[in-house]
Amino acid sequence: MTSSVMPSHPADLSHNKLQPGDRAFHDWYRFVLSYPPHLVRHYIEQFGLEKGATLLDPFCGTGTTIVEAKKNGLASVGVEAIPMSHFACSTKVQWQVDLDELHRVKDQVLAQVSQREAAAMLTFTPEQTAIVLKNSISAVPLHKCLLLQEAIASITIQSVRSVLQLALAYVAVHGASNLKFGPEVGIRRRKRDDAPVVQQWQAKVEQMAADLATYQDLATVSARCHHGDARSLRSLLAPNSIDAIITSPPYPNEKDYTRTTRLESVLLGFLKDKEDLRRFKQSLIRSNTRNVYKVDDDDRVLTSQSQITALAQEIEDRRLALNKTSGFERLYHRVTTLYFGGMKRHLQELQPALKPGAQLAYVVGDQASFFQIMIRTGELLEEIAAEVGYRVKDRDLFRTRLSTATGAQLREEVVVLEWSGTAQSPPHFIR
Repeated sequence: MTSSVMPSHPADLSHNKLQPGDRAFHDWYRFVLSYPPHLVRHYIEQFGLEKGATLLDPFCGTGTTIVEAKKNGLASVGVEAIPMSHFACSTKVQWQVDLDELHRVKDQVLAQVSQREAAAMLTFTPEQTAIVLKNSISAVPLHKCLLLQEAIASITIQSVRSVLQLALAYVAVHGASNLKFGPEVGIRRRKRDDAPVVQQWQAKVEQMAADLATYQDLATVSARCHHGDARSLRSLLAPNSIDAIITSPPYPNEKDYTRTTRLESVLLGFLKDKEDLRRFKQSLIRSNTRNVYKVDDDDRVLTSQSQITALAQEIEDRRLALNKTSGFERLYHRVTTLYFGGMKRHLQELQPALKPGAQLAYVVGDQASFFQIMIRTGELLEEIAAEVGYRVKDRDLFRTRLSTATGAQLREEVVVLEWSGTAQSPPHFIR
C-alpha cells in the first residue's frame, strides 16, 4: 500500500496542539500526546459522515473523537479500559448539567474547604503512596486537593459532581503537582511546595460551565463512553450500529500508559492499591512489558508465518546476540506478538457492530524501543486487518518524530480501512 500525505487545510494536521477554537471540552482534561481534534474533523469529512451516522472510538482515552463528534452533531460511542480516562471521557460528553446547580454547589464546596483549610494535614494512605510516582505532589498542594475531593465526594447530583471532580483532576496534575510530560511522565526538577489549588479549581469549573452554556443546543446529541476492553466488544456494541471509527490504540513500546494518570486516579479513588492497578492493566492491549502476564494468549491468533512473527524472532535474536538478560528484555519479543495478536482480536471483535461499508481510521506510530529494531506499526496493522476481512484503503502520513533511541525519523500514520461485511476464515494458530 502506497502511503499518501493528508492535505494541510484547513489547519496543519501534523500540528498536535489544540487550536484556540478547539479548546471547549477538549481541554477539560487531555493527554499531552493526544491526537488533535482537527484530525477527527478531517476524517469525519473524508468519510462523508452526516447526522444519523454513529462514530466509534474503541480506544477513546480522554475522548477526543467522541467530544469532536458531539460538537459536530454526530452520535458517538467510546470504549476505554483505564478508569480515570473513562471517567474523563464520560464527563466531557455529559452536557446535560444544571448550570445553576453547578454554580451553587461550587460555592458550597469553596465555603467548606475554606473552613477546613487550616485543619490537620491530609495525605495519601501508605497503599496509595506506593502506587503514585515518588514526589508527584508536595504535601501542602496534596492537602488542598484532598480537602476539595472530600467536599466534592459528598455531592449527590452525579453530573455536577463529575464536572467538579474532573476540574480537580486537571488542577491536581497541571497546577498542583510536580509532574512533567514529554514522551514519558516524570518529576520536575523544581518542586511546587505550594500552589493556589482552590483558586485554580474555581477558575477551571467556571471555564467548564461556560463551555456547557455555549453548547446547550447540542447537549442531547448521543455520546456514550463504555468502560471496557477493546478486545471484548460484542457485549458493548449493538450489532450493525457503527458507520465509522476514528481512533488511536497504544503503540508497541515501553511506555506504561497507566503512569500518565496515576496521581489523579488515586486522588479520585479509581486506584486504591497495587491490586487495583494490576486488575486494570490486564484489560489493556499488551503494548509494553509491564502489563504482560503468563496467562496471556493473544499471540495465538497470529498466523504462524507472518511479518509479525518474523519481527519478534529478530528482536529475540538481537537480545541473544547482545547477551541481554533482564526480565523486561526477555519479554520484548513476546510483547510484540501479544500486541499485534491483541489488535487482531480487536479487529475481529468489531465486525458484528460494523455496518457494511463502515470506514475505519487508526492513528499508529512506528516504534524502535526494542533493541532499536524498527516496528512499522501501520504496515503490520494493515497485514492483520487484511487477514480478517478488511479492505486496506490507504495509509496517510500524519507526522514524523525523531526517535530518541536511533535518531531515525519515526512515522505516525493513519491506516484507513473499510469493512466489506464478510469476515475471512479463522486464521491458523501458532503451535
